[in-house]
Amino acid sequence: MPVPARLPARRRASLLTALCAAFVLASPAVPAAAANPYERGPAPTNASIEAARGTFAIAQVTVARSSVSTFGGGTIYYPTDTSAGTFGAIAISPGFTASQSSIAWLGPRLASQGFVVITIDTRSTLDQPDSRGTQLLAALDYLTNTSSVRTRIDATRLGVMGHSMGGGGSLAAARTRPALQAAVPMTPYHSTKSWTTVRVPTLIIGAENDTVAPVSSHAEPFYTSLTAAPDKAYLELNNATHSAPTEGGSVTVAKYSLSWLKRFIDNDTRYDQFLCPAPSGTAIQEYRDTCPHS
Repeated sequence: MPVPARLPARRRASLLTALCAAFVLASPAVPAAAANPYERGPAPTNASIEAARGTFAIAQVTVARSSVSTFGGGTIYYPTDTSAGTFGAIAISPGFTASQSSIAWLGPRLASQGFVVITIDTRSTLDQPDSRGTQLLAALDYLTNTSSVRTRIDATRLGVMGHSMGGGGSLAAARTRPALQAAVPMTPYHSTKSWTTVRVPTLIIGAENDTVAPVSSHAEPFYTSLTAAPDKAYLELNNATHSAPTEGGSVTVAKYSLSWLKRFIDNDTRYDQFLCPAPSGTAIQEYRDTCPHS
């Protein structure tokens, strides 16, 4: 509405101020900056990251050993709801002489929190860590290029996990493919002790009473050598053995693995609260980190 020119200057200024205020109130609000587009699921709580299942309903599909040649087959777990968009993906390897059944508990647990997960069998139960690393990467390539759930996956947001020689394999995979977003070696075993070329955010999980891959000669020197990793953490499970991350599952392994994967695959800073400052408690013998992440 035009302001009459014949009004006194003070009156005209007052009327202009009122009109401007009315315009601001009538105008649609300018949206705030978009939230992280990779966030999946509600804001996390300590209860939600310790829960056996997250908020996503999931399904699974078997990858027959006979249908692939670059790894030993496996099981894919994936969220059924695609309304939130695509998901990050994780490949998980078992250890020496073990099958995917030993790490299968992590499949539905992580998938229900908003990831596509493949737990793999290796081509031989006797495969060494570097071979397991190659197979982890092959499983990710299968997920993103060939699998029936490939359209649900963001191929730029991938991670690896593994137990024992599979844990060593996840370090080898991270060394080979620096584009990975996260790695979580669990009670890892590898004859190589220096990982100075790894540039992937890495959480190493060790066990205080591990006699197969003692932390003093495996997990700890692995962690110390990760000088090029942009972020790293070392979690040592209190009074735990080499098999702590397998079969029955460990709430501590699950909650901090999930937090690490969410933070670095999904860039979800809502999970920083569980990683920084360094967590503690009766289940944790030691925790080292490069906090803060954000």
